Amino acid sequence: MQLLDRLEELVGAGWRLPFSRRVAVDGDAFRKIIAQMWIVVPQEIKRAQDFELERDRLIAKAQEEAEHLIAQAREDAARLLDEHDIRRQAEEQAEMILKEAEERAARIRADADEYAARTLRELADQVEYLRRVIANGISVLEAHRREQLAIAQGERPPGENNDGLEESSEAAEPPQEAARRTG
Repeated sequence: MQLLDRLEELVGAGWRLPFSRRVAVDGDAFRKIIAQMWIVVPQEIKRAQDFELERDRLIAKAQEEAEHLIAQAREDAARLLDEHDIRRQAEEQAEMILKEAEERAARIRADADEYAARTLRELADQVEYLRRVIANGISVLEAHRREQLAIAQGERPPGENNDGLEESSEAAEPPQEAARRTG
C-alpha cells in the first residue's frame, strides 16, 4: 500500500506536459518504486493466496463440522425415534403380556371353580353312599343285637319258625323296617 501511495505522490509531483493529459515523472524514482513493487507485490500476492487458501480451508472445515453436526443430529433424532419405538413396543408388549396373564388367571380361576364344584359333588355322593352304608350297618347291628337279646331271653329269634327253621327271606322284615318298628 505504501508503494502505491509513493507512486501516486510521484505522479502528483510530476510535470504536466503542455496541451496533454500526460505527466513527466522522475524515471529513477519511478523505477525504484517499481523494483520495490516487484519484490513486495509477489509477497503480498502470496500472502493473499495463503489467506485465500486458509479461508478456503476454514470454510471447508466449517462445512465438514456442519455436515458432521447435521449427521449427528440425524443420528440422535433416529436414535430417539428408535428409543421411542422401542419404548412404545415394550409398552404394547407389556400390555399384551398383562392381558394374557389376566385371561390365563381367569381361566385358572374358572377351572379351579369347576374342579372344586366337581370334587364337592363327588364328595357329597361319597358322603351319601357312606351314610347309607353306615345306616345299613347300624340296622344290621341292631337286628343282630335284638336277635342275641331274644336268644338270651329264651325267645324265638325273629326269622325262625317253631321247628327251628329260618323263615324265608321274603317273609322276613327288612332290618330297616324292624328298626323303625322297635325304635
